[in-house]
Amino acid sequence: MKLTFLGGTGTVTGSKYLLEHDGRRLLVDAGLFQGLKQLRLRNWDEFPIAPASIDAVVLSHAHLDHSGFIPRLIEQGFRGAVHASAPTRDLCALLLPDSGRLLEEEAEYANRHGFSKHHPALPLYTEEAARAAIGRFKVHHFGEVFEPVPGLQVKLQRAGHLLGAASVRVAWEGGTALFSGDLGRSNDMLMPPPMPPEAADWLIVESTYGDRLHDGGEPLDLIADIVSRTARRGGVVVIPAFAVGRAQTLLLALHRLRQQGRIPGIPVFLNSPMAAEATGLYERHAAEHRISPAEFEAMRHAAHIVSTVEESKKLNSLRVPAVIISASGMASGGRVLHHLKAFAPDERNSLIFAGFQAAGTRGASIVAGAPTVKIHGEHIPVRAEVHQIDSFSAHADRQELLAWVGAMPSAPRQVFVTHGEPVAADSLRQAIEERHGWHCRVPEYRDTVAW
Repeated sequence: MKLTFLGGTGTVTGSKYLLEHDGRRLLVDAGLFQGLKQLRLRNWDEFPIAPASIDAVVLSHAHLDHSGFIPRLIEQGFRGAVHASAPTRDLCALLLPDSGRLLEEEAEYANRHGFSKHHPALPLYTEEAARAAIGRFKVHHFGEVFEPVPGLQVKLQRAGHLLGAASVRVAWEGGTALFSGDLGRSNDMLMPPPMPPEAADWLIVESTYGDRLHDGGEPLDLIADIVSRTARRGGVVVIPAFAVGRAQTLLLALHRLRQQGRIPGIPVFLNSPMAAEATGLYERHAAEHRISPAEFEAMRHAAHIVSTVEESKKLNSLRVPAVIISASGMASGGRVLHHLKAFAPDERNSLIFAGFQAAGTRGASIVAGAPTVKIHGEHIPVRAEVHQIDSFSAHADRQELLAWVGAMPSAPRQVFVTHGEPVAADSLRQAIEERHGWHCRVPEYRDTVAW
């Protein structure tokens, strides 16, 4: 068996792990690189191996840093099936076409305003290509053992984090490997905790928060304070949020706060048609999350859904207190960019980033205190009050990661720490070595190991 790390190394994006066994090739995850320009350019590079030589893909979950490269992989020659849980397939049916549409819109906007270095600017892939890719999916139940390629048996196990998210266990004659995927939290408002890991010879574990604990503050208290203070000064709260997972958690939080009378009765807008559609999928897969049907129904009505572009534009002229939840979560694209242009320059307003901000994203720059941020070729001043609330993150923190790793029934032969920025990954590596004495390694991009 040979494992090559084609992404998710030195960064929290672009997750791709290639397994090669007896002449067969299985790709675990096919994510987009995001954030820093040198990472994003990898999406355009010639793939390190011929995509036509890959027999199958298995997805841990639907977030674009794990699934968003699939349409591009298919366009480059991949002919196999994409294996995933049913909720992951359903979410990808929303996320991938939306990604293609945004890529097309960004290319068109760049061409219209002349700020691209490429003439003409082209999308990485189109909405049409993304929709076609959904036909390649094959769904599997959690706990089911299936064989995506001869000689490799795969099982998906609930990982929390997101609807349908899974850890991926791969077995072959002579060995086993367990890919954690993105692990959820023990006390997430929306999702149940990850299942304990099964024994494996080789463990590949994420490290997004490998060097830190989540803010100990109660997230509802933090949201209530920010919304109330902003409303008192007549401002607008803008919350960049991932359309799948984070948007639903925020809706639930705002519903509970309003029900408890802890925030004023100001309007809440959900400006993401995809987030609205994704919320419906949580109803379809009710057994996969932890809120009751009654509270779920109330959560769905916690905000006014903004459907049209015209409605979205009107929000930018708001001069009364309000809350706007809009994608994307790291301000890397989507409608939220227009809201940031409209509201970031006014000190009466507030910006809330509810989770991790990858290096090189606008969200990371704003959270770090940048006085301006570049949007659509313009430098926009940031005078609004800025907050980052990690306690809303759907990622396990350092303590929760170590607890999950420590629940392994037996010591793996080796641990590979991935999907984390360099300090976070190395910090988790050191902690695992010190706590368990296991051999750990932080792989680099395109590293290969053979077992």
